[in-house]
Amino acid sequence: MIIKITLMVLFFASMIGVGIYAKRKATSVDNFVLGGNSAGPWLTAFSYGTSYFSAVIFVGYAGQFGWKFGIASTWIGLANALIGSLLAWVILGRRTRIMSNHLKAATMPSFFGKRYDSKALQIGASVIAFIFLIPYTASVYNGLSRLFEMAFGIPYEMCILVMAALTGLYVILGGYMATTINDFIQGIIMLFGICAVIVAVLNGNGGFYQALIGLSEIPADANATVQAQGAYASFFGADPLNLLSVVILTSLGTWGLPQMVHKFYAIKDEKSVKTGAIVSTFFAVIVAGGCYFLGGFARLYSSADIYDANGGVIYDAIIPTMLANLPDILIGIVIVLVLSASMSTLSSLVLTSSSTVTLDIVKGNVVKKMSDKTQLIVLRLFILFFVALSVLIAWNKNTFIAQLMGISWGALAGAFLAPFMYGLYWKGVTKLSVWACFLSGVGITVSNMFFNYLSSPIVAGALAMVAGLVVVPAVSLITPKMKKDVVEEAFAGYNKVVSVPKKMYLTPEEEEKKQNQ
Repeated sequence: MIIKITLMVLFFASMIGVGIYAKRKATSVDNFVLGGNSAGPWLTAFSYGTSYFSAVIFVGYAGQFGWKFGIASTWIGLANALIGSLLAWVILGRRTRIMSNHLKAATMPSFFGKRYDSKALQIGASVIAFIFLIPYTASVYNGLSRLFEMAFGIPYEMCILVMAALTGLYVILGGYMATTINDFIQGIIMLFGICAVIVAVLNGNGGFYQALIGLSEIPADANATVQAQGAYASFFGADPLNLLSVVILTSLGTWGLPQMVHKFYAIKDEKSVKTGAIVSTFFAVIVAGGCYFLGGFARLYSSADIYDANGGVIYDAIIPTMLANLPDILIGIVIVLVLSASMSTLSSLVLTSSSTVTLDIVKGNVVKKMSDKTQLIVLRLFILFFVALSVLIAWNKNTFIAQLMGISWGALAGAFLAPFMYGLYWKGVTKLSVWACFLSGVGITVSNMFFNYLSSPIVAGALAMVAGLVVVPAVSLITPKMKKDVVEEAFAGYNKVVSVPKKMYLTPEEEEKKQNQ
C-alpha cells in the first residue's frame, strides 16, 4: 500500500506542477485553447495517443472484446495504430493544420461554421459535441474508478470525485499546454507500463505458449458466430463480423472526434506532421496493441468475481480481476498507467467541450462582445460545469464502459467525420449535405438506444460512420452548391502566393554592349 500511495502522490504532484508551470502561458484564449500553436511533433503525437487510449480501452474495451473475440482482439489495437493514427495523420493532419489556420478556426464547430459559411452549422455542431462528449467522459471515470476499487478498496463514488477534481484543477490552471506536457509524461509511463504488465500476466500463466494453449481449450459460447474448438486462440476469433464493427468504430472514429482533430489545429507547423505521424503510430502499436493483446487472455480469468447475480459477465471487472494478484509494485505501475491514460483523455475532453461551448455558442450569440479576459473566465467556468455533469452520469456504476463509449463515438464521428474529411479535399460539399450527415449520425445512434434494432451501440456507431461517407457526396450532388467565392476563399490557404527574390542576368548582347562602353 505504501508503494501504491507513493506512486500516486508523485503522479498527482507532477500533474499539478505542470499545471502551475503552464499557467504562466495560458494568458489568452489562443494560448489556453491551442497553446499558441507552439506544440512540436513529439508533444502533439503523445497528446494524440494518450487522448486516444484511456481507461476505456484498458479496462472496458480490452476486457469486453478480449472476452468476446479472444486473441484476435489484437487486430483492434493494430487497426487503431494504422487507421486511427497513421492514416489519420497522413490524410487529415497537414490539410487540417493549413485550413483551420487559414480560417482562424480553433474548434471543430468553428471549422464547420467558417468552411461552410453557416453560423447555424457551427451552433448545431457545438450542441452535438457538448451532448455526446459527456457519456465518453463518464465512461473514462467508470473504468478508472473500478481499478481504484480493486487496488485501494476506495468507494467508487469517491474515486470519481477525486479524479474529477484533479482533472479540472490542472486544465483550469494551464489549458492546452498543461494537458499536452502532462500527456507527454503520461505517454512515457503508458509505454513502459503496458509492456511490464503483459510480461507479468503471461508469466503468471506459464508463458505465452502455455497461455495460448489454455485459451485454445476453451469452447466458444452460445453467442459466438464461430462454434469451433479453439476459436478464442484463432486468427479472427469467435465473432469476425462484430470484430470488424469494433475495428471501424475505434479506428475510423478518431477522424471525426473533436478532441482528436483538435491536436492537428494546435501543432507547430506542417513539417511537424510527418514526425508526429511516425511517433503517434509507434505509440499506438505498443499501447493499443498491447492492451487488446492482454485482453485476449480474458477467458483464462473466468471466476465468480466477473459474474453478476444473474450469471451475466461484468466485462468491466475482467481486467481488474486479471491484475488483482500481481505483485504490489506492478499494481502500483498499473494504477499509474491507467491514471496516465485516463487523465490525459479527460483533460482533452473537458477542454474541447468547454472551448466549443464558449467560443461557438456563447461568444457572438448569447454575448455579442466578449473580451479575451471574459472568454477565459467563461472557459474555466464551463470546464467546471462539464466535469460536474459527467460525474453525475458516471455515478451510475451499472452502465458498461463499452456501451457508453460506443454511443459517444458513434454519434460524434457519425455526424462529423464525413463533412470534415470531405470538406478538406472537395469543393463540392454543400451545406445541406452536412446537415444530412449530422442527422444521420446522431439519428442512427440515438434511435438504436431506444429501439435496439442493431446488436449493440458499437455496431450502430460503425454504421453511422459508414453511412456518413455515403450521405455527404450523395446529398451534395442533388442540393444547391455553395457560393464559389466562399469555397475558393476556404481553399486559398493551400495555394498561397509567395514572392521570392530573383537574381537578374544580362543577355550576351547586353554584356558585350556593357564591355564596349
